[in-house]
Amino acid sequence: MTVYIGAEHIISPLGNSAEENFTNACEGKSGIRLVKNGNFKQDSDLYLAKFDEGVNLDAIVNECFNSLHIDKSVLTSNKTKIIFSSTKGYLSDGIEHALVDVINKFILSEQLSNTPILISSACISGVVAIAKAGELIKANFYDNVIVIGIDFLSDFVVYGFEALYALSKEVCKPFDKDRIGINLGEACSAVVLSKNEPIFNEPPLEFVSGSSSNDANHISGPSRTGEGLYRSIQKTLSSGNISKSDIGYISAHGTATKYNDTMEAIAFNRHGLENVKLNSLKGYFGHTLGAAGVVEVSMAMQQLRHQKVLQSLGYANSGDDENLNIITTTEPHQFNAFLKTASGFGGGNASIVIKKT
Repeated sequence: MTVYIGAEHIISPLGNSAEENFTNACEGKSGIRLVKNGNFKQDSDLYLAKFDEGVNLDAIVNECFNSLHIDKSVLTSNKTKIIFSSTKGYLSDGIEHALVDVINKFILSEQLSNTPILISSACISGVVAIAKAGELIKANFYDNVIVIGIDFLSDFVVYGFEALYALSKEVCKPFDKDRIGINLGEACSAVVLSKNEPIFNEPPLEFVSGSSSNDANHISGPSRTGEGLYRSIQKTLSSGNISKSDIGYISAHGTATKYNDTMEAIAFNRHGLENVKLNSLKGYFGHTLGAAGVVEVSMAMQQLRHQKVLQSLGYANSGDDENLNIITTTEPHQFNAFLKTASGFGGGNASIVIKKT
């Protein structure tokens, strides 16, 4: 069975559609900016990709949902499932999980035939959600699955990364020798997967396969050998019956932390993928946590559609012993399939492959 994927949409500090985000990225623009006092309960200024104050979580989710370029009858069909991916959304008053409230309102306002589900698997949430959507369709549980990734920042999230000494005091530099940490980001993104090509208003791509694997190394640190990511990629390629030689571009997780970047470099080299063009999109969006997988898949789809790959913003000189073919200039590139990877706290690793139909 062919599973189609398309109608990608992104709302971020960099733009309000997938096309606008891609165009701005092609021009070298970034959504990351210096935010005074971080708007959080701390004294330090932070580099963040943050929405303007007053942006409403409900409004962002509804705008993303209603802007999808698909047959609108799909939205309320009893053969359609919605999957949300998020780490925290944001915490209100330290107790209430605001995203759950948004989902409940969403159910009531849209009169959905099937109750949405929420996947919260740390920073691999978005990639896992897309892989799960593909599985649900291939197993004939649903004809269509809409995946919406959303994350807003909060004191809880910012303090957590600060406690790990993971926040950068400048714009992040994934895979670069001078990297010093991540920038956090906010975004909402959606993609639609379906067994029915005609529902898409624009030609879709094909979801090939996806998988996840846990390295069980440490609650916040990845395996030093890249074992979890290596196994996820191995399973994704084999289950999709696709060769590594078919992969023309890799959208890496690339957080600009040494342990993550080095682990990914090792995993890619173990698979013999070191010569495939690769970038991290964190320099454009920051790390959008549970939304990152959906945001970055949407941007990878734009690159595949336009046959153009983006500069890995912030990269100049390799910070790892393993070789990688990191993209230093936004340029035309002919390719038919890409690999998207993600890694996260708790030892989680995930990957998916998408190709032209």
